[in-house]
Amino acid sequence: MDAKAKEVETLDVAPVNRGDQRSLYAKRKKIHPKRARGAFRGLKWGIMAATLAIYYLAPWLRWDRGPNAPDQAFLLDLPGRRFYFLFIEIWPQEVYYITGLLILAAVGLFLATSLVGRAWCGYACPQTVWTDLFIAVERLVEGDRSARIRLDRQPWRGAKLAKKLVKHLLWLAIAVLTGGAWVFYFADAPTLLGQLVVGEAPAVSYLFIALMAFTTYMLGAIAREQVCIYMCPWPRIQAAMQDEETFTVTYRSDRGEPRGPYRKGDGFEGRGHCVDCRQCVAVCPMGIDIRDGPQLECISCALCIDACNEVMGRIDLPKGLIAYDNGANIQRRDAGEATRFRPVRARTIFYAVVLVLVGAVMLTTLATRATVELNVQADRNPLFTRLSDGSIRNAYTLKILNKRPAAVVFDLEIEGLEGVDIDLVGADVSNIAVPADRLGSFRLLLTVPAAAVRDARTPLVIRVTDRESREAATSDSQFRGPE
Repeated sequence: MDAKAKEVETLDVAPVNRGDQRSLYAKRKKIHPKRARGAFRGLKWGIMAATLAIYYLAPWLRWDRGPNAPDQAFLLDLPGRRFYFLFIEIWPQEVYYITGLLILAAVGLFLATSLVGRAWCGYACPQTVWTDLFIAVERLVEGDRSARIRLDRQPWRGAKLAKKLVKHLLWLAIAVLTGGAWVFYFADAPTLLGQLVVGEAPAVSYLFIALMAFTTYMLGAIAREQVCIYMCPWPRIQAAMQDEETFTVTYRSDRGEPRGPYRKGDGFEGRGHCVDCRQCVAVCPMGIDIRDGPQLECISCALCIDACNEVMGRIDLPKGLIAYDNGANIQRRDAGEATRFRPVRARTIFYAVVLVLVGAVMLTTLATRATVELNVQADRNPLFTRLSDGSIRNAYTLKILNKRPAAVVFDLEIEGLEGVDIDLVGADVSNIAVPADRLGSFRLLLTVPAAAVRDARTPLVIRVTDRESREAATSDSQFRGPE
């Protein structure tokens, strides 16, 4: 045997050529999940209903922010460059809050995974939620697992065509509603709905509805488990977040093996409690066998637990052959030791501490955030102007950001210059008004007698103070003069 043949034999993979039909890619096997009944299935129904309700209804909630402010509770106002989340208003320069939220979400996911495995994937991931919804519609139209399998084997004739058409139309309706709900987060929902109905909405709204509908239909209805297996990076990362003490969906092999078929009246002496009914496989939306141990495809939805518990109840055996457990407990039972759940471990402590620290920093900055900000930009050309009386003038662009929901009048002070004369072009320096939730831009002119300019660069501080709340904002700058 030559070297090339030995390599192929070792890898157990044959090269693809004209005379060999084998491929490096596995053909997709269509999965027909059976409906499960039990506590975890009920929990999944509840979470699905809650998350879908939040997604579809959140844009319609109102929140009074006062006059001249949008009253939509959740609004990503891109033209106005504002993000509104209930009582929180995020300005462009405060994008670090979004970064903080992403960090909290990531660390929270790490903590949950280290405690209970891929619970997020099994219950609250958008891919899982919408796939569950599409499977429920499919089951409603075509029947449960066995009925769908029979239907797929039938020739394409009247009844099959009608059921498939109804199913896909319902899927498309859900997909369009999903895309429609998405665009409502970026504009006033009631106004945009009216525009969409009469065909007067912006073209970009129709574009994003079509895009979201297409992706929802393709990922949730067509691709399904392929997204979790091949597109999502999390299955490849989760192993770094888990250890031998992580509680996740586990087949208790110490109790179930050796497995074998069961007939009424049979005893269980000398054998395990698994009757090899494969109901755990039938209900799995990923089409895997949980008895094969930890697998990349498992999303910890726990439907196999419900299916197995139902079978155990029928044959008068204790439930929990498949349960939330871990390999460490299996080893403890084999050694005759008591099992336990250890949520407090080095990695969980680390994730929890990071979560608390980031959350505390965000809450502190949010609670102490200023409602007024000041930005001063000195003119660079020319650096200064010498007036006819010999005095020196500098020009600045003064920008005052008023984050309050009401108009504010500011007092202006200059520190560091003697005998300075203050002038605002087009505004009254004694009555600087900035509208509610707006940025006021002013042309500031500072004039100083020549005798008072003793250096080419004189440090100064510009301060604006809210006349009502006395909240102040300052900016350091320089007054330029001749060498």
